[in-house]
Amino acid sequence: MIDFRYHLVSIVAIFLALAVGIVLGSTVLNAPLVASTERVTAQLRVEKDELRAQTSLLRTRGGASDAFVAERLPQLVQGSLTGEHVVIVEAPGAASNLRDPLEQVLTAAGALVSGRVTITEKFLTADQAGAVDQLATTAKPSALAFSANATPYDKAAAVLASAIVTPDEAQADKENPSATGVLASFESDGLVTLEGDPGKRATLAVVVAPAAPYEGDTAEAQTSAVVSLAAGLDEASQGAVLAGVVPTSTAAGVIAAVRASSEVSTKVSTVDNVDMAFGQAVVVYALREQAAGDAAGQYGLGSDATAPEPAPTPTPSPTEGSGG
Repeated sequence: MIDFRYHLVSIVAIFLALAVGIVLGSTVLNAPLVASTERVTAQLRVEKDELRAQTSLLRTRGGASDAFVAERLPQLVQGSLTGEHVVIVEAPGAASNLRDPLEQVLTAAGALVSGRVTITEKFLTADQAGAVDQLATTAKPSALAFSANATPYDKAAAVLASAIVTPDEAQADKENPSATGVLASFESDGLVTLEGDPGKRATLAVVVAPAAPYEGDTAEAQTSAVVSLAAGLDEASQGAVLAGVVPTSTAAGVIAAVRASSEVSTKVSTVDNVDMAFGQAVVVYALREQAAGDAAGQYGLGSDATAPEPAPTPTPSPTEGSGG
């Protein structure tokens, strides 16, 4: 007859066997997995350290390169825009730290900066479109005609452009008699602020893009409004350049919208790295390209840029018999 001790010994033996099996199984089966995981972890750690070192080196080299360009920036752009008149237009959300560097490089290039027009946040407010449309229609110079499908911001861009830019060199630095009161109307309605004398028309325009893409339900409409502004300025002048800063891995925001538009990108140039001295020089070269009547270009380091900078202007060959 089987007594209680037999049952107890049997139960102990079963649990002992399970314990031994678990220990043996974890040791035999998991040891290779643990070793493999440790090897992968060690390799990833090495790769991470290598990438960190490479990133640090690239930043050091990039910073040194830009410092080199910054030191020589006046010489790099000297004479590129001699005699040209340029107006700076800032979109809502434009980075304030780009203002002075852009104006300085334009001046170093020989351009006369007529002034600065800053578009306010109110201009892009969703419930303001009707008021913008009405103001543009009321302030429109008699010689200016709107297309049948013009949006309120197409109209506003055309009206503002008539007051601050001209394609005619002979009219540069002169006010447009038919656009008298346009800037005052936009300023009194809180849609723009003015610095300098932008009413003395320029022949070229630099539009400073927002520092970050617009967000929310109205982002697309706000982006389109700034694109319309850049296109309107380009249409009424010798050319416009949209300048800003875009992460190299990102194609978003106003600059990306211009580049994605087959119509606008053939007219308006863009530069996406104006926080760098290199990019500031490219703004000057892009304006020179526009003034010369050449095609627009999409420049910078972004993933949707077509080139870092415009092609160099060919140096004229020495005439025959000239000294050298």
